[in-house]
Amino acid sequence: MDDFSNQIYSQVYQIPFGRVSTYGDIAKFAGYPGYARHVGRLMATLPEGSTIPWHRVINSQGRISLTGEALARQIAALRAEQVEVSDSGRLSLRYYRWQGHS
Repeated sequence: MDDFSNQIYSQVYQIPFGRVSTYGDIAKFAGYPGYARHVGRLMATLPEGSTIPWHRVINSQGRISLTGEALARQIAALRAEQVEVSDSGRLSLRYYRWQGHS
């Protein structure tokens, strides 16, 4: 695994239960500002059953970027953590956003 991946995964592991972060925030916290899309691609390549809490990472508009079954899976995972998320995948960043340790 490369250094970028390790740093991103390390940041994602730190997102607390019941909180979310954005792709851009994770990139910034890991030392890669401007690499939000890279973070999204990395999250998309995680194998099913991964222990990395990928479901806690959303886009900067407070929406889940996935569609179909993947959207439903992420909504269910967030709701299991008592995060209020709409059926379309929108939630309050003001309330649930984790600001990290940067």
